[in-house]
Amino acid sequence: MSTTEAARDVAVPGPHGDVEVRVYEPAGTPAAALVWVHGGAFVAGDLDMPESDAVARRLREDGVLVVAVGYRLAGPGTYYPVPSDDVLAAWRWGREFALAAGVPESLVQLGGASAGGNLVAGAVLRLVADGGPVPSAVVLAYPTLHAVPPQPSPAAAAAVQRLPEPERWPAAAVADMYRGFLGHDPAGAPASAVPGTADLTGFPPAFVFTSEVDGLRGSAEEFVHRLVRQGTPVLSVCEPGTEHGHLNRPGPEFDAALRRMVRWLLAAGELTR
Repeated sequence: MSTTEAARDVAVPGPHGDVEVRVYEPAGTPAAALVWVHGGAFVAGDLDMPESDAVARRLREDGVLVVAVGYRLAGPGTYYPVPSDDVLAAWRWGREFALAAGVPESLVQLGGASAGGNLVAGAVLRLVADGGPVPSAVVLAYPTLHAVPPQPSPAAAAAVQRLPEPERWPAAAVADMYRGFLGHDPAGAPASAVPGTADLTGFPPAFVFTSEVDGLRGSAEEFVHRLVRQGTPVLSVCEPGTEHGHLNRPGPEFDAALRRMVRWLLAAGELTR
């Protein structure tokens, strides 16, 4: 165990060896808890990136206990389900840690950004299939959930035209990302690796927020529509003026997103009734 400015690094046992997590504890009894998973296209990112560390520190200021997950990144010899297994191990440990800290089970959530959002949604589907413990609710920030991007809404398609072609997440780039995650062509991938194609029965209430200018926005939008159609409570927000990964760039848009996230974490039960 090591300490970094009021955050503690802990090695959590997992099926592939220890999983590094970083624990951010507020003063006093936490108001809520979040197990949080950073993004990075499955192959990049760490616990020091703003999308992990800055998010966790900001949430802690508002009384939220955060367990940030340093899952194994995909690469030669490390493919799905290894990162997903790491997230599951961190969730189970983080949930027990939060309960022991006095957080009600109804206020212990799981969340992630971009590829981390995929890992979170996939982990939830695995928990639903295995009988839990399923998070009371989830947070998905500009997630990628489909290996084959669905048709974006007209507004999303128009917004992404502002970006240079390589930054629009064209279908070939998305397929390459999932190939790197899976270690093979994404055709026939397990549903929990591409949650946008899965049966979402039993999925918990969700706060899904997207970046306005983002070639992956259509993936989140389609996922939200499917949840709504089956009657799952969803809060969906498109953050105006943002590009993909805006939680990795602290500033006004970051602050606005974190305010919404805190409100959700503290009152998801009321917001989804």
